Amino acid sequence: MDRKQIVGVLEEMGTLLELQGANPFKSRAFHAVARTLEGVTDDLAERARSETLTEIKGIGPGLAKVISDIVLTGRSIDHEQLKSKVPDGVLAMTRLQGLGPKRVRILHERLKLSTIDDLAKACREHRLADLEGFGAKTEENILRAIEASQKFVGKHRFPEAEEAAEAIVRTLRDLKQVQRCEVAGSLRRRKEIIGDIDILASAAPQKRDAIRAAFARHPLVEQVVADGETKCSVILRGGIACDLRLVTEAEFPFALNYFTGSKEHNVEMRSRARKRGLSLNEYGFSRIPEAKKKAVIPKVKVEADIYSALRLQFVPPEMRENQIEFPLADRKTIPVLVELEDLRGTFHCHTTYSDGRHSLRDMAAAARKCGWSYWGVADHSSAAAYAGGLSAERVKQQHAEIDTLNATTKGFRIFKGTECDILSDGSLDYPARVLALFDYVVVSIHSKFSMTEAEATRRLIKAVTNKYTTMLGHPTGRLLLGREGYPVNMQEVLKAAADHGKAVEINAHPMRLDLDWRWLSLAKELGVRICINPDAHGTHELDYVRYGVGIARKGGLEAKDVVNTWTVTKVDTFFRDSRGA
Repeated sequence: MDRKQIVGVLEEMGTLLELQGANPFKSRAFHAVARTLEGVTDDLAERARSETLTEIKGIGPGLAKVISDIVLTGRSIDHEQLKSKVPDGVLAMTRLQGLGPKRVRILHERLKLSTIDDLAKACREHRLADLEGFGAKTEENILRAIEASQKFVGKHRFPEAEEAAEAIVRTLRDLKQVQRCEVAGSLRRRKEIIGDIDILASAAPQKRDAIRAAFARHPLVEQVVADGETKCSVILRGGIACDLRLVTEAEFPFALNYFTGSKEHNVEMRSRARKRGLSLNEYGFSRIPEAKKKAVIPKVKVEADIYSALRLQFVPPEMRENQIEFPLADRKTIPVLVELEDLRGTFHCHTTYSDGRHSLRDMAAAARKCGWSYWGVADHSSAAAYAGGLSAERVKQQHAEIDTLNATTKGFRIFKGTECDILSDGSLDYPARVLALFDYVVVSIHSKFSMTEAEATRRLIKAVTNKYTTMLGHPTGRLLLGREGYPVNMQEVLKAAADHGKAVEINAHPMRLDLDWRWLSLAKELGVRICINPDAHGTHELDYVRYGVGIARKGGLEAKDVVNTWTVTKVDTFFRDSRGA
């Protein structure tokens, strides 16, 4: 098992204990150790073999035994025993937005609900209304959560699919029979939500059997669904469907282009080919018999040759959504898209001062290891008590530590920031005297999501236009495959940001990826500066910025459009200018 799966098992054990009414300290211990292991970089297998897991803070002998079993054998008897006592449907209910283990336990014990279907029926029959802590509004919210969860069946977040695809591609590229191998589909376009994985490989026809066999035997494959001469379809661990398509070397560029998509992009490409007397499909170019002028079949060795044949500038895969790419490709003005290597730092990060897992010093050190020249802390404000929000005194304490670190570190700057809650009326959580202490202020909504579009828009615009605001954090509050964002007139919010010289973040956390890439072209047009922030709660989460870079590329952003590609001096100036200092 990889670390993510180990953490998942431990989290589930904590949830199962809660559902069974176990000692709260015991369930909290499992949740706590899961969070601890997320931030530990040690080789867990080595620690398990050397029996040194107990040296990690928060891991006693009992937890060490459970973790060791999971790491070394791939299973835990304790986990299996806990699962045997709770119906699968009851556990599934805890994954619905707004329902935690305590509430699910009440529903299971009082109303004998054991499946999500049971729960939906009970809500429609208003059987929850008489339960303490529930009511008609709760029933409505649960039904909405059930409806939302059904939309997400068969959908997966980008990182999960990427990790699996990369592992398979590495294996296939090592085969002597394979000439070229690439990921295609929505994964290559870096969509935030992935339906399935498409992998393409070129090889001589007589060598396809060996390649398909190696693919089907891959450790990530749980089930072979179909196996034909040129295509093998499987289900991977975690339930992701994955297709391997095999083509000739000559067909490869065409197949890569076609199976990358999007469908809308492909339709436009075929239309442009027809205007030149050519038919374009996944196998190649061919002449249209009815064409008035006999077309010349272009020579194609790589994907870029297809675009050249159609008098288009090459379109990076991320941009192939038939949104903004064709007018740019026609004019040969597709920008040089921002790269991960262009980033010089980031801003929205949390430490142990609030709800982060690593100290200020450790987070800054990790940022330096990324090769960055600056890093910004943005712990929660006081209203976020659930997340250890900082009082004014704690802010001063943190700033004193930052001053000390900055004074003793050459060539690296820690910026003093906060993630300040936007209150229900659009005002900011801290008073002006506290806000004035920060180098920058990220403003975000963390409460009272039930708003009309007009209410949400007014709330965000008031916050964005506040003198002390520097940038708007996760603008819609969405959680991918979990919670729809609140409705908002994003055009008006972006205009307000542009008019007042404020930035908007791409929250690069893979559960958010918010601002949505579809708004980035408008943001660029209006002159809104974009920040790519990981919303990191641990050192390893700084790497999330790469997901944000993918979103920025989908929106056609260049390095100059992104604040955290700028020099420390330029960033400092922008922060001062944003508040009129």
